[in-house]
Amino acid sequence: MSVKMLNILLVDDDAVDVMNVQRAFKKSNVHNALYIASDGQRALDMLRDGSVPSLNRLILLDLNMPRMNGHEFLRALRSDPELSTTPVVVLTTSNDDRDRGQSYAQHVAGYLVKPVTSPAFVELMAALNAYWTRVELP
Repeated sequence: MSVKMLNILLVDDDAVDVMNVQRAFKKSNVHNALYIASDGQRALDMLRDGSVPSLNRLILLDLNMPRMNGHEFLRALRSDPELSTTPVVVLTTSNDDRDRGQSYAQHVAGYLVKPVTSPAFVELMAALNAYWTRVELP
């Protein structure tokens, strides 16, 4: 069975969280391309200018960021005809029901609260990758 590659755009302004995702991918042997944007506006720019390939694209989105937060990014993404169907999984520390509801109202594919422990985070990233590469990719 061949494993298809994802083009993952991680939108997160926290350098430690970015490092945690990179470390979790490495420990889980996830070899997908990982692109980093520090806020929603930068992420939109990268998606629009082709910096992130459009094929097999997945966005991991933090909600609390400067300049353009995750909710603002989702509204902009969903209103752009070229990007509106891009799958987004929220990856955040917010366990707030309002954030969860607003995210699902913007048609996110999932809402994951970042675990505090490293082993749990590694497991979460491995499960996320397994799901998207085995189930969701054409």
